[in-house]
Amino acid sequence: HALLLPQKRLHPSQINASVKIGGLYVQSNVFATEARKRGFDEAIFLNLEDRVSEGPGENIIIINGDTLRTNDRSESVLEGITRTSILEIAQNLGYNTEIAPITVSDLLGADEAFFTGTAAEVTPISRITDSRDRDIPQSDWQTYAIGDGKPGAITQKLATLYGEIVRGQHQVYDHWLTYIHK
Repeated sequence: HALLLPQKRLHPSQINASVKIGGLYVQSNVFATEARKRGFDEAIFLNLEDRVSEGPGENIIIINGDTLRTNDRSESVLEGITRTSILEIAQNLGYNTEIAPITVSDLLGADEAFFTGTAAEVTPISRITDSRDRDIPQSDWQTYAIGDGKPGAITQKLATLYGEIVRGQHQVYDHWLTYIHK
């Protein structure tokens, strides 16, 4: 269950968001902690243009039909390695992928959505609560189900396959791995 934040993600015109730097971690940690204190699992940032940016430490991918969409770095995101890997896996499975802006309406109306990142791997987003209007008390915030409110089939398939890949169970992706031998 994710919280759509009223605070905006730092914009590429303000800071180089293409690299991991301390300033982004401060913003991420402050608002992720705030979301968790309010009972949510994770937070979602918008950018200055009011489009979806990313989670505090994860990229966001939405699915409609057989198409996965994630946003471009111009949308105030760090281009994650896991994000790139998931898009490649999806293409190998025959799904369409696109990199394009994601509006709030796109996110809330998606068939499926998930966070993706090194720690998150593939984490389904089944519900989103909108806290953008700071004048509305939390008890009146609107909650939206993504799809049927449960992790979707494509998300689950990608989560399972990605988990197997990073554990060395699919030789075709071995070039992604660095094995450490004792």
